Amino acid sequence: MAGHEPGMAIIAAPGDSAEGIAQTIVERRLAACAQVTGEVTSIYWWKGQVERAAEKLILLKTDKSRIDSIRELLTSVHPYEVPELVFLPITAGNPEYLAWLSEVIFKKI
Repeated sequence: MAGHEPGMAIIAAPGDSAEGIAQTIVERRLAACAQVTGEVTSIYWWKGQVERAAEKLILLKTDKSRIDSIRELLTSVHPYEVPELVFLPITAGNPEYLAWLSEVIFKKI
């Protein structure tokens, strides 16, 4: 749809909170769909040390215009001090799927 910027947002969260975070985001229509992966191992730098954590990834089908609201929501529902949130634009895909995504987010079907 014209003016919309569909994309995928990715959030990493502890396994015990990932589904709740995903559910809240979809219920608030900040994303049309959320997929929660099985457990992954993340290895990252944090406060001067290499850390390792078991996490799940939340893959959101959303729109760029919703990222600020998602980020704001994460400050209250995510247990991490600095939650991961990245947005990857969708530059091509099934036109019917992309239309559905926009309808769900913007028209509140």
